[in-house]
Amino acid sequence: QVFDALWTREKGTSGNVDGVIDALGLKQMNDSGELESIIDGVLAANQKSVDEFRAGKDKAFQSLVGQAMKASKGKANPAQVNEMLKKKLG
Repeated sequence: QVFDALWTREKGTSGNVDGVIDALGLKQMNDSGELESIIDGVLAANQKSVDEFRAGKDKAFQSLVGQAMKASKGKANPAQVNEMLKKKLG
């Protein structure tokens, strides 16, 4: 998407990579407050996965990461999601 927008000089883009990323809404989310809110919502909505993770099922953790990424529309920083989930789950 970024390359195509740069190549065709798509309207609303400034002609540089950062401008294109901003214009297309592709910037990665690094706001820890917003991310924490998303993770809290994911944990509340997926209590079964939380219980399974606490029972030792590692796949449940990956499911929670996937739900957080889905809730952020793929914009969350995956490493930050992993770190915050681990802290919240103990």
